[in-house]
Amino acid sequence: MVESTRNSTQVKIVVPEEHMMVNLLGSGDELLRTVERSFDSDIHVRGNEITISGSPEETALVVRLIEELLELVKNGTHVTPDAIDRTLGMLRSSGTGSERPADVLTTNILSARGRTIRPKTLNQKRYVDAIDKHTIVFGIGPAGTGKTYLAMAKAVKALQNKQVNRIILTRPAVEAGERLGFLPGTLYEKIDPYLRPLYDALHDMLDPDSIPKLMSAGTIEVAPLAYMRGRTLNDSFIILDEAQNTSPEQMKMFLTRLGFDSKIVVTGDVTQVDLPTGQSSGLGTIQKILEGIDDIGFCRLSSQDVVRHKLVSAIVDAYGRHEDREQNRSQGSRGRFAPARSNGAAGSVG
Repeated sequence: MVESTRNSTQVKIVVPEEHMMVNLLGSGDELLRTVERSFDSDIHVRGNEITISGSPEETALVVRLIEELLELVKNGTHVTPDAIDRTLGMLRSSGTGSERPADVLTTNILSARGRTIRPKTLNQKRYVDAIDKHTIVFGIGPAGTGKTYLAMAKAVKALQNKQVNRIILTRPAVEAGERLGFLPGTLYEKIDPYLRPLYDALHDMLDPDSIPKLMSAGTIEVAPLAYMRGRTLNDSFIILDEAQNTSPEQMKMFLTRLGFDSKIVVTGDVTQVDLPTGQSSGLGTIQKILEGIDDIGFCRLSSQDVVRHKLVSAIVDAYGRHEDREQNRSQGSRGRFAPARSNGAAGSVG
């Protein structure tokens, strides 16, 4: 039921089943309070009815949110405050098209070790879909956006479904401020810290006891990027992580390892380059080189796709604003102190 005046609208939603209402409101009405904190509208619950009163625009958004949450409940998804925040973020963002938040949050990638791995944002869903659609996909975005984790879940799923015969995980062994030669231990002990995040993700998705066996058999390989040179990788799901730390030459070398019936996912964050000053990042230039080639997809994730603690998203945004200010200040300084051109100088005068 909808009642409207010029500046206010009241809408009533009837929830058909009592257990759905319980799951929608949460323990001690925790979920209801999460929704109320997100809006200025009045939200009242009586029996199996939810009444929303407020401005027409906001009331419509509350109704859409509740409809999406009810869809999650119908699909057996446990609704949490984080799911509410992410659903609302998708509804508020522009360009969502026909993709419903409930569809995003119920997309199952992999069920492993008692839990299901799913995308949590619209861009993550698009990233996962791009991996299905393209042979080579680039996932570019800040820390915590699930670039590597989701790619590894897709790789494990492809292996389980016998779509590939092996998984190859690689990273460039580039470090900030120290050289491998100065680190103690054998070569494998030296490179282990750089590959550890990949092992950690594997342990989330596979029985830990099975991982050494799969690695011994060559079904799963975790190695530094230098070990890819000279190889052709067939029937493989290959993930290059931390690709911002590749040189353009290394990126070309890696991409040309692609063999038949294989898939490549390249992940990285172009704002976190650890290469020596002045050296170009292979990830930073790759889109201009490969743009327009069929079967290659580029997916960009942002701070809105961070799935770690909420502060991580705030930190990413704060650093972005700081870098923009520094860049503007630097450009302003060059403009003030640039030498004047003579009338006979070549080129235009700005």
